[in-house]
Amino acid sequence: MTSTILQLSETGQAFAFRERGQGAPVLLLHGVGMQSAAWDPQAEELSHTYRVIALDLPGHGGSAPVPAGSELPDFVSWLHDVIRTLKIGPVSIAGHSMGALITAGFAISHPEMTARAALLNGVFCRDAAARAGVVARAADIRAGKGDLETPLARWFGDSATDISARNLVAGWLREVDPSGYATAYSAFARGDATYADRFSEIACSFLAITGDGDPNSTPAMSQAMAAQVQDGRAVTITGHRHMVNLTAPDLVTSHLRDWLNSPTQLEALS
Repeated sequence: MTSTILQLSETGQAFAFRERGQGAPVLLLHGVGMQSAAWDPQAEELSHTYRVIALDLPGHGGSAPVPAGSELPDFVSWLHDVIRTLKIGPVSIAGHSMGALITAGFAISHPEMTARAALLNGVFCRDAAARAGVVARAADIRAGKGDLETPLARWFGDSATDISARNLVAGWLREVDPSGYATAYSAFARGDATYADRFSEIACSFLAITGDGDPNSTPAMSQAMAAQVQDGRAVTITGHRHMVNLTAPDLVTSHLRDWLNSPTQLEALS
């Protein structure tokens, strides 16, 4: 997909996205340090029946950053600006990791603009030890002390598929703007509880996917999120870790197709 850059209607800042296909719109949001290309396996398949728009998050790829110190609600506001600029609501949104936090926050804050919400490897109410660890990593990244090998070793195994995906992800992490990465990671570190007590407000079809080997975005978290949503479903992909959309692309795409085939709230009431 060729990257397109537009200006947001409210702030005037640049945002970048890759688009392909026609039909009902599907927005894809990547995780911290990644870029829209991380969704290529799903975008390729889903574009046969949907208009797929994969965004570069602020400070990533071709998108301008949000101000330093921005928190998760600021990223949710950014997404609201994007959707209004593209004039595509209500829209189905799938987000991975940080993108999952933004997706959940948007579904809660703007239910009228959310057709469906899917969270891949989303974090939810970390325990004290996990929160302390991720906050410490955020501080290291802000200080320019972040390293690539620690997250890569945590995210990937030793299979040929994992190694290939790891090489892609390592390249994206090396390319990301350090300040944009630091801002997004700090919001990610503090964002797991921001909307946690409001998940019961999500009224649209909701899917939470993670890998059974993901120690930070655990199956228990996905199950806890889905249990709070009236139309929530949790899926655990066996033998995979944090980057399931790259290491188990066909399985993830299949689950997303099922999710996209589920009725929207308005369709269910008709």
